[in-house]
Amino acid sequence: MLIRIHSETRPDERRVALVPKTVARLVEAGHRVVLPAGAGAAAGFDDEAYTAAGASVFEGPAPEADLVAAVGPVTIDDVAPTKGVVAFLNPLGEPAEIARFAEAGVVALSMEMIPRTTLAQSMDALSSQATAAGYEAVLLGASMLPRFLPMMMTAAGTIPPARALVLGAGVAGLQAIATVRRLGAKTAGYDIRPEAAEQIESLGATFVGGPLQEQEAGSGGYAAEVAEDVKAQQQASLAKHVSESDLIITTAAVPGRAAPILITTEMVESMKPGSVIIDLAAATGGNCAVTSPGETIVHHGVTVAGPFDLPSRTAGHASEMYSRNVLELVTYLTGDDGALVLDPDDEIASCAVAKDGAVANERVRAALEASS
Repeated sequence: MLIRIHSETRPDERRVALVPKTVARLVEAGHRVVLPAGAGAAAGFDDEAYTAAGASVFEGPAPEADLVAAVGPVTIDDVAPTKGVVAFLNPLGEPAEIARFAEAGVVALSMEMIPRTTLAQSMDALSSQATAAGYEAVLLGASMLPRFLPMMMTAAGTIPPARALVLGAGVAGLQAIATVRRLGAKTAGYDIRPEAAEQIESLGATFVGGPLQEQEAGSGGYAAEVAEDVKAQQQASLAKHVSESDLIITTAAVPGRAAPILITTEMVESMKPGSVIIDLAAATGGNCAVTSPGETIVHHGVTVAGPFDLPSRTAGHASEMYSRNVLELVTYLTGDDGALVLDPDDEIASCAVAKDGAVANERVRAALEASS
């Protein structure tokens, strides 16, 4: 295949879909890789590194590709001309764009739709980028917090450690817990899944979840949406911990739905002035009632940030992880003739949300019907 690396154009996006090390693997497998000049520069990968890996750098109009590798989300206009694309495509949030890929006859491989199974673990870009987001969320919060995270014993007296609370013990949440613990804060983790308690405590944090709820099969490790009465109980149990926290990282998500509100306006107003909330769920509305997606605001003396670009802040390593995910997926789906093979009975191949001129994923079709 001719694989073209996309030059990301979204504001503040510094990642690149394929890094030189991965390009070398693809070239060894018989693929041709091309990229526009400077596509990897923001992530720390110059054109010379790509050409040394066997890629070709072009300037001017993009050549038609068999597959465009992008971080995304991207539209059909962003990646044309091509026969296929692999990227974050937000298929449940923007199903109309998936329909446009289908109408154009472009095969669209959505990184969000990779199943969370053992076989697909090396392709799970949601997890790899959540790792970067959880790490960066703590660093961002620490930079905004007007106090130290660790206990400090100084000639001017002993400074107690800050109190950190992480909501959600998925990949991003666990990475945030591990990072803020390494920085010395007194750390607690909250989740409604029973299995999360052991995961949180294994990192040296205190588990403060509840009331707990068993998850449905196939939830992919995410918390499922809960009934309003259960949500009220959860918020009541959480309120005390929120009011005592100096730094809160929120990471709770429900696939295909708006993020659940875990921190009410009243909870924010119960926090000490100078406290900080970093809301990783801002892209789907936020876990905090006062979050302004994509912005940082101050409410009642509490700084609330809803960043979209956290993985991009550590673009080099985030790109390396994402690139490996793309490599593993493309390698798995490539047949002996070097072309994509999308077996309808293959669970991993179900990430093809558009193929053969049609929207190919049932959940995306349902989202498209609901939006029309």
